[in-house]
Amino acid sequence: MSLKLYFHPLSSFCQKVLTALYENGTAFEPCIVNFMDEKESADFGKIWPIRQFPVLRDEARELTIPESSMIIEHLARHYPGKVQLLPDDAELAFETRLYDRFFDLHVQVPMQKIVTDNFRPEGQNDGFGVEEAKRKLTTAYGILEQRLKGKEWVTGGNYTMADCAASPALFYANFEVPIDSNYPNLSAYLDRLMHRPSFARAVEEAKPYFDLRPE
Repeated sequence: MSLKLYFHPLSSFCQKVLTALYENGTAFEPCIVNFMDEKESADFGKIWPIRQFPVLRDEARELTIPESSMIIEHLARHYPGKVQLLPDDAELAFETRLYDRFFDLHVQVPMQKIVTDNFRPEGQNDGFGVEEAKRKLTTAYGILEQRLKGKEWVTGGNYTMADCAASPALFYANFEVPIDSNYPNLSAYLDRLMHRPSFARAVEEAKPYFDLRPE
């Protein structure tokens, strides 16, 4: 098979790419990487020495592509499907990239700061950093609440790469800083994302690993 995805089902950035793949029914070989397994970790390091997933290997083009946004752009360009995840129109494509980056940088990053703090050794937690991350999430929610007014998807009427980014970002962020009644537009948007079959499948596949999430 031409496409191989190196990933872990629990990873939010991996779920972003899985959602894009499932959205268009793109055929690929799933390669789950377990960093706790010494051999698997070493083998993945040979493919991508940075040792962060997701990573897409396109054997047909002899390309190794890291980073979720770049993977989805590659899929949109070379393996398009019925859902145009990156619009042809330059202005809409710019807007899509803008909100893709917004969800990655201003929702995913602070969410991961909160989650990973739970893995720190006892007595070495970063309480100040966690509170700052929660403030950043609240700010991001406010921006998105206004942005989503009257919109089905974050860039308008069409589902795009930005919504693929939004799905796991908001799903996991909601556990850390709940999206409550103060954000009716954002809450309704998250509900639509959760019921999108592509993301629902990614979440279902992650369920066996949910016990690895820190409380």
